Amino acid sequence: MNTFLRLRQFYRRMLCRRPILVQSVQTGAVMGLGDVLTQKFIEKKCELDCMRTARYTAFGSFITGPALSIWYRTLDRYIGSCGKASTLKKMVLGQLVFAPPFLLVFLLTIKMMQGDDFECIVEEVRVKYKDILYANWKVWPAAQLCVFRFVPLLYQVLASQVIALFFNMYLSWKAEQELEKD
Repeated sequence: MNTFLRLRQFYRRMLCRRPILVQSVQTGAVMGLGDVLTQKFIEKKCELDCMRTARYTAFGSFITGPALSIWYRTLDRYIGSCGKASTLKKMVLGQLVFAPPFLLVFLLTIKMMQGDDFECIVEEVRVKYKDILYANWKVWPAAQLCVFRFVPLLYQVLASQVIALFFNMYLSWKAEQELEKD
């Protein structure tokens, strides 16, 4: 048996045994990677800000991963996974119920982890939240329709994180932008 097949079987076994843990670790890794790629290729930084990457990795591991794992399971339990109607319902709920508060939590948490004061955090949210939410709505409805329709529940967080790598780069870039001073 080749190495790739053994790794895939190991991943599936671990995912079945401890789905939230596995999905949290993989989500943290993808969010951290998204920040590294942002720093190197978008912001063109010579030196990597490891503390910044650690913040994104921690957010992915301790907030995004568990939240997505629980959210996707909850949607599947209450809406099901058969047919176009359930796929559409999951996407709409994801975009109207999950995404708005989740993106707010993202922005608040990252700014708190940076040590920003309350007034600065409020101003960051006021200036950046709407852009982030609108960008989310440009990317995620189509992505979620594909994930919910074609990917088994066990692999939906992973599939979403593959897509999220690029969106995480945008989130990292947007959250780290300095506000324009008057």
